[in-house]
Order: sequence, then C-alpha cells, then structure tokens
Amino acid sequence: MLESLGRINNPLVRSVATAATVCSVVTLSTAIVIGVNNPKDKSAYQLGVYSSIFGAVAGAVFGLIYTNKASENDSTPDIKTLDSDVWQDWRNFVVVRKVKESEEITSFYLQPEDKGEIPNFQPGQFLTIKLDITGQNKPVIRTYSLSDYSKTCEYYRLSIKRELAPNGLDVMPGIASNFMHDRIHEGSVIPAKPPNGKFALDVHKSTPAVLISNGVGITPMISMAKACTRLNPQRPIWFIHGARDSDFHAFQDEVMEIAQQNPNLNVHIRYSRPKLEDTGRYHSVGYVDAALIQELSIQEAEYFLCGSTPFIQSVTEGLKAAGVANNKVYFESFGKAMKSESEKPTQTATQGEEFAEIVFAKSGKTLTWQPSDGTILEFAEANDINPPFSCRVGVCGTCICKIREGEVAYQEEPSAATDEGEVLICISQPGSSRLVLDI
Repeated sequence: MLESLGRINNPLVRSVATAATVCSVVTLSTAIVIGVNNPKDKSAYQLGVYSSIFGAVAGAVFGLIYTNKASENDSTPDIKTLDSDVWQDWRNFVVVRKVKESEEITSFYLQPEDKGEIPNFQPGQFLTIKLDITGQNKPVIRTYSLSDYSKTCEYYRLSIKRELAPNGLDVMPGIASNFMHDRIHEGSVIPAKPPNGKFALDVHKSTPAVLISNGVGITPMISMAKACTRLNPQRPIWFIHGARDSDFHAFQDEVMEIAQQNPNLNVHIRYSRPKLEDTGRYHSVGYVDAALIQELSIQEAEYFLCGSTPFIQSVTEGLKAAGVANNKVYFESFGKAMKSESEKPTQTATQGEEFAEIVFAKSGKTLTWQPSDGTILEFAEANDINPPFSCRVGVCGTCICKIREGEVAYQEEPSAATDEGEVLICISQPGSSRLVLDI
C-alpha cells in the first residue's frame, strides 16, 4: 500500500486516497465487530460512525506526512554506485540516438546491447570507448565526457567535437572524432568501459560552484549543472560558457531549460564573434577570462574549468591573481586532467634504481629495464608487447594491469582510479628491482 501511495505525486490526491482507504478499513472492521457482538445497540453504531470519521482524518494527515517524507528522500538520492553494479572490462553499447548539437558537436546516446542496467556516475566523469576503424592496425581507444545526467540512468550520452586538420599545418584530422561523426549511426555497436575519472562535482556540497568552459568543454558542465538542479537545487551555480557564435554554441536551449527549472543556476554566455542574428542568445562579447568572472561578483566558491589548455591556463592564472586558493580550482583540459599547484604527486619515480627486471607474465617475456627506457608502457611497446592504452597520461584507465609481484613508482599522480594491486603503466616505472605484471 505504501509503495502504491508513493507513486501519487500530488499531495492532495494522495491525502484523499489515504483518507478513503483508512475510512473504508475502519468502517468495515467496525461493522464486523458490531454485527458479531451487539447488532441492535444504537450507541455501537454511533461509535462506528465516529471511528470512521477519525480514521478518515488520520488517513488524510498520514497521506500529507508520507508525501513530505517521500519528497525529501527523492530530493537527495545517493549518486554513488555500488561496485557490484559496475561491469568489468568492455561491454557493448548500441547507439540509440544521434543528434547534431552545433556545427562541430554531435551527441550519441548509448544503451547496453544486453538490455541490462547501467550504473549512474559522478557528474564530470568520462566514458572510454573502443572503435574498430578501417586502416588502423588495432582498435582506437578514446575517452569522452558524459554530457547528460538523470536520477535514473537509462543511457549514456557522449557529445563529440569533430576535430578537423588545423589550417596551414600538416596534421591529420581527428581519427576517432571524424569516424564517430561520419560512420557511427543509430544501431551501431560500440564497446565501452565503466564511467571513470576524478574530475567530478560533489553535488551534496552547499558551497557555490562556478562552471567555466569554452567550446566542447561544455560537455561535463552540462552534466554537473543537471545533477545539481535535480539533486541539490539549493546550491548556487554559475554556468559560464564561451563560444564563437550561435552556430558553434552547443546545448543553447538545454542550458536555458535547466536555468528555468533552477532559480539558483546563473547563466552567462559570451560570444567572441557574434553574428547580427545572434542578438538575445548571449550576454557579452569577447573571450571568457578571469576578468569576466570578477565582474560577476561571485563570492567564495569552487571553480571547475574545462576547455583548451591555453584557455584553462589563462583563467587559472587570473583566478590566482585575484586571490582564489589553488585548492578551490579544478581542471580538465582536452586530453589531460590538469592539477592545481597544491596537488602534489603521492609518489615519484624511484631515484638511484639503475636497472630492474620486468616479467611480462602473459607475454612470456622477462626483460631488463633502465631509466632511459621510459615508462613501462613505452618499454613494453619497444619490445613488441602491445598492451591496450589510449591517453598515455594516466586519465582514461585503459592501460590498467595487475601487479603480481614488486612495486611501481608513478612519474605523476594518476587521474584514473585504480584498485590495490593495479597500476597505470603509461605513467609509471619500476619501483623495485623485480616487477611481475599481468601482461
């Protein structure tokens, strides 16, 4: 019964339904008692009427109280997922929807091919996917930010910018992004690993959050803004985004819809080269910088930045000059999660270790490593061992492997999460004279 009542969202309707239910139960029970004990006693009938009225009133009050409790529980669900809910390694997903968001960005909606459940994620995290591209001698692995958020996770959305070859430079266009735009359609199947990444917003905090982005850096910010709106709408949020003009401004309507739902979400859009017909779509002209943030008179807050490396460096330097503490600023640039100056590596490469024996157990090779050989991944590749990898900077987690024996030392603190006994070989070197890896 309680579960059924919980599905009624309107408090008045739920109160009436509860009152009617309790009244019916009390009336029926009283009638049975009177019929068995003393069916001719008028005072007994009066007691029955009073009992029914009391039951109806009590039911109505209970309906209102139960409504409030249900609303409270619904407003602050725990977005953390249990380890048992997360699949391991690769899992096939089907593209169920493909949407063009701007001249450069297209969204892909993914649902599991096996029709099973998928865990929710921390807003700001990414998904690692694997693409079989013609002409490539092995699968291409990429990571893309998750760009949507809902309380009940029924799909993952990736919003990907088409990376064209830069003008005047002999550089290949983005292999994965162009393949996604040109070759991946509704019905295509893409293997993916579970959501990961440390660039995430804790929605349960009350500290104001400032979400600052340019270009495709908007993708994790959409997830963060939606999560706060749905889970903690009392938290003040500033959404600051820069784009060239409306043609290159993704999620225009979606952001404004979120702002209409959340009075504590403040939006400021800045165009660098607006068109005449863009009037009303932006708030200021120029590039997003620290000066703009200061103009908005934002008090004590946490700052989340995502975009190109020059953009992030410019804004962070400006925030630092304005007196914002390093531990209040969080970054993610395209391809690498940047860290503030206050973040120091927990472990650095071992000094004085001239040689180390590395046993690649699955490959059946035992080799001698020295510092000039670089990371474990580089050393493996130089010896015709090709473990999976993608970012090569400790972000995506693709190169994780188990340590059977020995220790490793990181050259920098990894961004991807690892369990005890695991290592990211793209940013690590041997930390002991003998190292046995499950590769």
